[in-house]
Amino acid sequence: MPDTLRAELRELASTLARVAGTEALAGRRRLPVGQVVHDTKSSATDPVTEFDRAAEELIVSTLRRVRPDDGIVGEEGANVAGTSGIDWHVDPIDGTVNFVYGLPTWSVSVAACDVHGGVAGAVYVPVPDEMFTAARGEGATLNSDPIQASTVEQLDMALVATGFNYDSAERRRQARRLTELIGRVRDIRRFGSAALDLCMVACGRVDAYFEEHLNSWDLAAGSLIAAEAGAVVTGFDGQPTVSGSVVAAPRALQPHLRAAVLAAEHALD
Repeated sequence: MPDTLRAELRELASTLARVAGTEALAGRRRLPVGQVVHDTKSSATDPVTEFDRAAEELIVSTLRRVRPDDGIVGEEGANVAGTSGIDWHVDPIDGTVNFVYGLPTWSVSVAACDVHGGVAGAVYVPVPDEMFTAARGEGATLNSDPIQASTVEQLDMALVATGFNYDSAERRRQARRLTELIGRVRDIRRFGSAALDLCMVACGRVDAYFEEHLNSWDLAAGSLIAAEAGAVVTGFDGQPTVSGSVVAAPRALQPHLRAAVLAAEHALD
């Protein structure tokens, strides 16, 4: 793929994420906590708001206009078949629970992918006005400055982020797994946005991140950003991942974290 096209896709992803995130933040700030009306999706604790839908509509309508031959997959239902070989994976608000409660840790995730994976992506965090971007082979940036993942090698010195499923029974199982794992790492953090977690790895704010039951729109942009910042990103099985499970960590640490997560899982059997 030409360098110019990668650069164009990166710029488009960042523009879409910024515009959608800025509008969502402005709408959220007009409403006090407790007055964000939302529906639910997979469970009673999995919300979707008018702002999620509006943000996705804005991104999709722009993509249909400027890149009409591309495919689009969005969390809130966008499903457009493309013919160009480029598919966009869009999470208009990743971390909707945080958004509803007025917490700052939510993001907009936009990525362009081809048959080999991520080509370009952006994750915009509107409250602190932070824009993470990457393009394949060109590194990752935070507000245009290059970023690099941690170089921690020892599991017991690793600050590790994770997330939990919306299903209550699955959350209980994941919590039991953490009781096996937490004594083997420095500590655990839970921010509530998978795309942001991956960017936290990319810029070294955490050393590593693992989670499961994720979708392509959760992972596409953040995985590319983390990988371009030097992290190794795979599924729990060590294979490339586009959905499902993910482990992102520095090269020397990643296999040890994967092994520890799997060992903690097996201890529950």
